[in-house]
Amino acid sequence: MADSLKNKTVKGVAWSLTDNLANQGITFLVGLVLARLLTPTEYGVIGIIMIFIAVFNSIVDSGFSSALIRKVNTTHTDYNTVFLFNIVLSIILYVVIYSGAPAIAHFFNNDSLTILTRVMGIVVIINGLGLIQKTILTKNIDFKTQTKISCISSITSGIVGIVMAIKGFGVWSLVAQQISRQILFTVFLWIYSREWFPRLEFSIQSFKQLFSFGSKILVVGLIHTIWEEIYQFVIGKCYSPATLGQFTRANQFRTIFSRNFASVIQRVSYPVLSSIENDPERLRDGFRRIVKVTTLIAFTCMLGLGAASYQVILVLIGEKWLIAASFLQIICFSGMLNPQQMLNNNLLQVQGKSGLLLRLEIVKRIFAAIPVLFGIFINIEWMLWGSVFTNLLCLCLSGFYAGKAIHYSLLDQFKDVLPAFLIALFMGGVVWAISFISWTNYLLLLVQIISGGIVVISLCELFKLEEYYEIKHIALSLKEKISYGK
Repeated sequence: MADSLKNKTVKGVAWSLTDNLANQGITFLVGLVLARLLTPTEYGVIGIIMIFIAVFNSIVDSGFSSALIRKVNTTHTDYNTVFLFNIVLSIILYVVIYSGAPAIAHFFNNDSLTILTRVMGIVVIINGLGLIQKTILTKNIDFKTQTKISCISSITSGIVGIVMAIKGFGVWSLVAQQISRQILFTVFLWIYSREWFPRLEFSIQSFKQLFSFGSKILVVGLIHTIWEEIYQFVIGKCYSPATLGQFTRANQFRTIFSRNFASVIQRVSYPVLSSIENDPERLRDGFRRIVKVTTLIAFTCMLGLGAASYQVILVLIGEKWLIAASFLQIICFSGMLNPQQMLNNNLLQVQGKSGLLLRLEIVKRIFAAIPVLFGIFINIEWMLWGSVFTNLLCLCLSGFYAGKAIHYSLLDQFKDVLPAFLIALFMGGVVWAISFISWTNYLLLLVQIISGGIVVISLCELFKLEEYYEIKHIALSLKEKISYGK
């Protein structure tokens, strides 16, 4: 059984990783081209709109999906009930964003936001149409199908965005990219969905059962999303659209490594940990191994990216985005903490502690309000450094309660991740020191990447780091699974 679970996990990681590379990786590459064609101001305008889209999508997306995944014997009635609720809710939310568009434009002192927000808002409805199909695929740990869909959607929408940017459509190229991707993704979810097809059915009993767990997760997800977007909101209001554009680009570089990696771990670990929640020893051992592997990858990637931020920005998107490099250096310290926070939240969800998770989220966001004040009254850098500190406090808080639930103390967690952190920190120092050499940025970046990799591998081999060998094993398994298409 253990081998079966491990095989299932590896398979899930393989295709979830591939899915994210297809979805966000291709989008990221497209973004590099668009960044060359568009201005920071245009990115800043779309960044303002995405604040509201992200919050509204979170309302539709969160809670019930987690409840359906966690429920053991899910029925078609459950799916039909949630589907109908999602559709009605998404329509209501679109009416809200459509009606509120002039107020958004007035608040941010940009008249163009009215029509842009109304057009972009349709994404909320389109997203709601495909959530059940996506939930079923995730519940079955079937990320292979999602990967196919993401590839088609991301590549096609990327081409649409680039062609429109070349033709001079400006910010509308970003709007078209977002909408076309969501339409294609939803359409193909329906095409590939064979396990369930919606019927006009709504069960009060099913709704109440799922709502009792899902509502708390919904609120947690909503609070989390709001605070994920709050920095963009403050920058968009208190600073120029160009400055927001610089921050948005910096955050996208962080996202491709941190948030997407965390998303892979979250998507796979939740159904896997749910399947062993009744075996405390296996649950603790499985969670501990996931934490150690996750933090080694996260620490290495984020500290390496932060150390090479100036070369990365200059080489990939050009000098006009140089301000983003200084933001990226700081953001990376927050980014390396995200995956473990998600794991802690997953564990609490698996154990049905949605109430505790909600209370923790409220407390954490009270801490997180302090950096926001820095951004309003001092400057952006103070806000971002404050975010690093509060994220660390929040990690300790969630880690304490998650560890308490499975007898895995916070001290033991720190002991487990300390070797990975020290190795990544030393690697980051080496990469940062190389940046002072008087070479071309292209050569510097190449040397930084190679040197960073050599340092990490050498130190892991020297100290025989357990999680390093686990990653090597997983990597070989991933290669095998993807190569044979299994």
